Amino acid sequence: MLRAERGVSRRQLAEALGVHYQTVGYLERGEYSPSLHLALRIAGFFEVPVEVVFSTEPFPRIGR
Repeated sequence: MLRAERGVSRRQLAEALGVHYQTVGYLERGEYSPSLHLALRIAGFFEVPVEVVFSTEPFPRIGR
């Protein structure tokens, strides 16, 4: 959601992080858990705390 809100494509994010663009898709679908290092790099890219991007609890849907 954060990526889409900021108008960043999967490829753009992947290139900025140094990962394959499919990795971004796996992360977004919850099919892959990132390393702590990658999680921190993603949060840093978006300039938000890591808890904004990752949580052990599901996020509530927006727009309900």
